[in-house]
Amino acid sequence: MSEALPLLKPGPGELPAGVHALQTTRTGGVSTGPWAALNLALHTGDAPDHVAENRRRLEQSLGCAAPIAWPRQVHGTTVITADALQAALKAGDTPEADAVVSDRPGAICAVQTADCLPVVLATVDGAAVGVAHAGWRGLADGVLEATILALNGLRPGVPIQAWMGAAIGPVAFEVGPEVREAFRAQDPEADAAFRPGAGGRLLADLYRLARQRLQRAGVAQVAGGGRCTFTEAETFYSYRRDGATGRMGTLVWFAPDPAR
Repeated sequence: MSEALPLLKPGPGELPAGVHALQTTRTGGVSTGPWAALNLALHTGDAPDHVAENRRRLEQSLGCAAPIAWPRQVHGTTVITADALQAALKAGDTPEADAVVSDRPGAICAVQTADCLPVVLATVDGAAVGVAHAGWRGLADGVLEATILALNGLRPGVPIQAWMGAAIGPVAFEVGPEVREAFRAQDPEADAAFRPGAGGRLLADLYRLARQRLQRAGVAQVAGGGRCTFTEAETFYSYRRDGATGRMGTLVWFAPDPAR
């Protein structure tokens, strides 16, 4: 795989052997203005030909045999397989989904974010993977649990581990008290992920909330997190910071295992 594009990747041992994951940054593309430079989203107001070229560059850097399939994200909990998504796109449809899973070697699962948390999941045997788009609404409604359930259906009984990409950090993610109540109603321990902000608002730790949800769902090994899309303006897009902006992509796939 080419390293021409600056990418955020898991560290050694943070995902199973043979599983490949990455999150793009805003660097390395052709978009201009608020979308500079590697915007991968068509719905943000960027020039479509710029987005097409950015996607081509990403696919070329990965050596993709087919275009990467991107779902239409709606902050929900729907999970789709990578193959079903590809088939729908070829038929002219763009399904709504906020998580993509696969148990086919080489099939890329992908979502887009610009403050929301991308969570990569993989069975510990490296034979099934997925990625979820987890903003606070999707997280509270159970998008991670839905993705774990889908992976359990592909590889019953095999434990799962997770890696979190970059999202808005706890120093910048300001929310109203209703967000805390939505999480606290499901798990009183979620209260620890919130601290007072200005004017009666709260600062939420999206990473901590995701870890809590993952661990409650039986995912014991959770890596990543700690970056902030809002404060790292040179590296990441942030919708909260800029409004008009681009989107990063988070991708996961696995290589064939000669032993299987």
